[in-house]
Amino acid sequence: MGSGADIDGQRARIAELEAALWRDGLDEDLLEPYQHAFRDLEDMLAEQGPDRRHHVVIVIPVADSPQQLQTCLDSLLAQCRAFGYGGIEHGRYRKISVLLADDSADPEAAAQDRRIAARIVQAGIAVEYFGLDEQLALLARLQPADLGGIVGRHAPAAFGHKGQAMMRNIAYLRLAEMQAHRPDQRLLFYTIDADQAFQVKVATPRGGCSVNAINYFHHLDRLFDQTPVQVLTGKVVGDPPVSPAVMAGNFLADVLGFLSAMADCDPDAPYLQPGTDTRGSGEAAYHDMAEMFGFTHQQDVYRYHCRLPGSPDNAACFAEFARRLNGFFHGEHPTRITWYRYHGVAGSCQPARTVYTGNYAFTAAALRWFIPFAPLRLRMSGPTMGRLLQAELGDAFASANLPMLHRRTLARTGESEFRPGVAAQQGAVDLSDEFERQFHGDVMLFAMQRMIRLGYPVASLSREQMVAILDTTHGEMREKYRSRQQLVLERLDRLRSLLHERAQWWNRLPALHAALDEFDNFADNIERNFGATSPALARIDAPDGWRHWRARLLAAIMALHADRAAWQQALTILRDGCAA
Repeated sequence: MGSGADIDGQRARIAELEAALWRDGLDEDLLEPYQHAFRDLEDMLAEQGPDRRHHVVIVIPVADSPQQLQTCLDSLLAQCRAFGYGGIEHGRYRKISVLLADDSADPEAAAQDRRIAARIVQAGIAVEYFGLDEQLALLARLQPADLGGIVGRHAPAAFGHKGQAMMRNIAYLRLAEMQAHRPDQRLLFYTIDADQAFQVKVATPRGGCSVNAINYFHHLDRLFDQTPVQVLTGKVVGDPPVSPAVMAGNFLADVLGFLSAMADCDPDAPYLQPGTDTRGSGEAAYHDMAEMFGFTHQQDVYRYHCRLPGSPDNAACFAEFARRLNGFFHGEHPTRITWYRYHGVAGSCQPARTVYTGNYAFTAAALRWFIPFAPLRLRMSGPTMGRLLQAELGDAFASANLPMLHRRTLARTGESEFRPGVAAQQGAVDLSDEFERQFHGDVMLFAMQRMIRLGYPVASLSREQMVAILDTTHGEMREKYRSRQQLVLERLDRLRSLLHERAQWWNRLPALHAALDEFDNFADNIERNFGATSPALARIDAPDGWRHWRARLLAAIMALHADRAAWQQALTILRDGCAA
């Protein structure tokens, strides 16, 4: 039987291995011994007796994205096999389960999701499929609680594609019911996105690699055991968590830098990789307006990490970069990837102000916090929720260095499997819907910050105060977007000039003519979405546009107290129903 001293010794060995693993960057030779040490620890804990550690329920919303779901669940299985958190009993991982919250509108996609879930169950991880029928049945049990301001009002025949915030809120109600049925079990709830994986992206001299190097569940269990935290958020590495609507300016700067460097290179010479450069990781370098979030805006040009194997030449990397340009409009940022930087998890825990809705964990006590204003379907719902949690939870809301790998697009197509708000047809991309939701999401976030400084939601604000704050914030945000648009168009003009005036060497290579077409198409899509005739900007500046959105934002803000009361009523119904 593993004694306490043996267990303490094994934990010390794990700490030593972890320090060595990251001492000079990732030492890949130590990765398997590090994972094995955790599996040995699990064996010792199993011999010790009853295991009082948390059972982790992983919530995965998905909508018409079975390929991404498969990758996500495969990475979860790999995580369990690598680290073994909770051990195995009767062929099943004892302390890991999944709530698969399916928001698919396509019946075939939902059927694929069910089949994927069944394969993961056979591999040893419990999965509860929570589809549209199950969601409607749950909501029917919660009457007379009026949850329209939290989960929306939908016709049963059009219940799919509610969006991540409303889908999560409905899933949280199922978690509350689950906890009520299992009152003696220590449950932790961990919500992630289907386009993520339990890996981190690490820069190496050979290029980027994705590795299973974090024992997520072990660290979550210890953080919630050893601190007063109720809500803990991580971040993402890989693709950025924001919209292309707010990344075009800095990406154009990097594209210009790439083309300028190529114009002075021999096409047949090896491409010079940036190596282990991880500048910008953690500083929102991908965001054109990072200073709004307290980050120092970086003016540097970021070099491209070519993904081709071996030592490709400049011409090959030019063509590969061109093929990835369209992915930008689906959420990639090929030059400003966020790389993992090691920092011990326990030492990284600090007060937070933003919820990354695709990577946060919480206790049963924190089920009283839903994602506010979800029916508006705005982007920035996580940061808005985070500002409220910061004001009301204080140090019980924290962040830690537990990022997940984020992949917005499929390698085969360079596009998202399903992405609401982005319309693509024959190479032309229209960001209008996502752009509009990003802009008004920013307005909501920064208006909320001002209201919180005045004491909201504990203190009541008058309707006139709220309207004044919304109008002021809207005006300031529109000016920021206007200034950024001017910068984008200036860089677009330089891009067109560079493509057709200075790029002599790649024009001499017939194999690169298709790549030049990709650059031209990219420039056309930038013009389409950020130019003077942009339909996205036309929607924002429509004569009645702000009047319509102000009324919606104001109504949602004023209804928050009523929504919280309805949520508590629903939680009570679930508790009482389970007790009966």
